[in-house]
Amino acid sequence: MEKILTGKKVAVLVETEYIPAEIKFYQEFFAKYGAKVDLMTYLWGKNERVIVSDVDNETKLLEKMTIKKEIAQANPNEYAIVLCAANYVACRLREIPPMGSLGDVSLIRSPSAVRFMASAMMNPNIVKGALCHALWLLTPTPELLKNRKVICHTVVLADVLNAGAIYIPDESHVVIDKDLVTARSASDLEIYGKAIIDTYINLNK
Repeated sequence: MEKILTGKKVAVLVETEYIPAEIKFYQEFFAKYGAKVDLMTYLWGKNERVIVSDVDNETKLLEKMTIKKEIAQANPNEYAIVLCAANYVACRLREIPPMGSLGDVSLIRSPSAVRFMASAMMNPNIVKGALCHALWLLTPTPELLKNRKVICHTVVLADVLNAGAIYIPDESHVVIDKDLVTARSASDLEIYGKAIIDTYINLNK
């Protein structure tokens, strides 16, 4: 396998209720192409933070993961690929600071993860990936989703349509729109990963 990502970095935005198999997939998949994978979240002023996984049923065990990279201190332009993990990660990353506040409409775009993803969207040389619920992270900046072709989980479909995106119910469960790769759910990781690599190659021809 050609290591086309040697010397490149992949950013994966994560939070509590992540899917362990998804994170493991990113770490192993992109490493095969030579990339360094950075997992990042909100550290809330600490040097590191432990987040916990989703548990779908009683047969699955809760997993924990220590994250040491703060989103607010990261620059999306240092990454070849920027991804937001699936499940309710994007929901938690959209929380308007300070944590626990009643919120302020004028601050909808203020969360660090929202600003990070918005900055990445404005750089056409970065491959952006949004899986399952992850487009929630772009809905606070709807102009970045307007007229973009996407696929997503039906849970977030109304929000995505209201942001002006064009929903494509492709049977492959993956949609590529220039530098933006979207997929329906974590069940589509293999084809999603391949689409991200293919998009990176096409952007760097």
